[in-house]
Amino acid sequence: MFSRRDLLRTGAASAMLGSGAAKAGPVAADWQSLVAAYRVPDWFRDAKFGIWSHWGPQCVPEFGDWYGRLMYVQGSPFHEHHVRTYGHPSRTGFLDIIGRWKAEAWDPQALMERFVKAGARYFMSMANHHDNLDTFDSAHHEWNTLRVGPKRDIVGTWEKVARAAGLRFGVSNHSSHAWHWWQTAYGYDAEGPTKGRRYDAYWLRKHHGKGTWWEGLDPQELYTGPSFVPPDGIGSIAAMNAWHDKRDGQWMEHAPPQNPGFVRKWLLRQQDLVEKYRPDIVYLDDYRIPFGQTGIDAVAHYYNQSFAWHGAIDGVLTAKQLSPYQRYGIVEDVERGFLAGIRPQPWQTSTCIGNWHYDRGLYERRGYKSAKNVVQRLADIVSKNGNLLLSVPQRGDGSIDSEEEKILADLASWFAVNGEAIHGTRPWRVFGEGPTETKPGHMNEAATAPFTSADIRFTTKGGTLYAILLDWPERETRIGSLAQGKVERVHLLGGPPLPFRQDETGLRFSLPRAAAGAFVPVIRIDGRGTL
Repeated sequence: MFSRRDLLRTGAASAMLGSGAAKAGPVAADWQSLVAAYRVPDWFRDAKFGIWSHWGPQCVPEFGDWYGRLMYVQGSPFHEHHVRTYGHPSRTGFLDIIGRWKAEAWDPQALMERFVKAGARYFMSMANHHDNLDTFDSAHHEWNTLRVGPKRDIVGTWEKVARAAGLRFGVSNHSSHAWHWWQTAYGYDAEGPTKGRRYDAYWLRKHHGKGTWWEGLDPQELYTGPSFVPPDGIGSIAAMNAWHDKRDGQWMEHAPPQNPGFVRKWLLRQQDLVEKYRPDIVYLDDYRIPFGQTGIDAVAHYYNQSFAWHGAIDGVLTAKQLSPYQRYGIVEDVERGFLAGIRPQPWQTSTCIGNWHYDRGLYERRGYKSAKNVVQRLADIVSKNGNLLLSVPQRGDGSIDSEEEKILADLASWFAVNGEAIHGTRPWRVFGEGPTETKPGHMNEAATAPFTSADIRFTTKGGTLYAILLDWPERETRIGSLAQGKVERVHLLGGPPLPFRQDETGLRFSLPRAAAGAFVPVIRIDGRGTL
């Protein structure tokens, strides 16, 4: 395991430096400066749990994630749903979905009250998605929610409500991928009665908006312009899909080669977002950071702004799939995933109780993660020095459904009893024990088997050890990690002190039968020695 000092001394570190000029402030726009200047603030390490409003126009169809891209893929369920519900995308495209987004049932104050009770200590608002619509008062992008859709500053409203509730506030920026993500909108049906008819992005221009709700706006600014346009004559759905998969279907972090203006504008939008809303945390939906030096410029800008606001770098910026060196300069987000053990640098998992954008089918078949499932993940992550950022999808109108309300209520009940074992804690000398192994890595949470009552996770605070049992045991519990040290008291949070015995095989005790609705019990353990 390399230390920060070791990494700074390596030749590999100097090879990774950026070449950009320093911004005004203590942090220069290169990796060496980011690593040397940054320390994860204690507020983030104490918070442990955040809730995310991953909400935008793609929630209007209530059909799940990546609707914007996939509605233009003939043969997909998204395309079929769109044609059936709204019309063919050659005439009724995603632009028209934005026009339907009104947020008429959005009650941010009531939602924030639910989130705070559910244990959140920070809140994140999505500032844009790959659909390239800014949900804030954007000075550099006319396709924003003050001009179209809800006609409201979504980010600004959330920011005021979150801070009034005492939460740290964050923003997520996903727009760096819009340029390749939108290329399906320049295609056409390869089969059937509408074969060869180009979709709306291919032919719509600014003058087409005269007399419409989007008059004065250029659709090409929304759809980003053509980078990979399928040639005429592709004769099958399979061939069209193969064409896109080879060109724009990959997760690309580089700049569009024929559109350098997109990158310049991305940086201006990101800097504007930071300067207007002063976020405590910035989430970049990128592997490493986007666009090479431009991404490094964005990180340095944010850190310098944070220094100007607070007299120290008090913010957190996350990206994905970082190298060990890069983890000292920014915080790694492991999307929908786990780690195998304790990581010395604080990190974050982002996941969702369902799909990233609202999916009515998932609600109707009760396919969400339960509150128990969320707490099991949370305990595993916190025991390994991480935080959990949880998305609770909203409908297009801004409301949440009855199943989501129940999940939040169940989380609130659990945190009311057990929150002391999460908030403000740090990892113990081992993260836990038990038979279930978490498969480490990005986008693989489904590969981990269900947790059992023999799976135990540890946290510590103020000399107290907490043992979080990931399911309620029906028999005696043995904690083998506590064969050493002198245990003096064992107490079930929300319940009675527990009789126990300790020997060379570990600590043993039995829990009372679980009360109705109870899950994931927490044991407070006080003692001496190696505790």
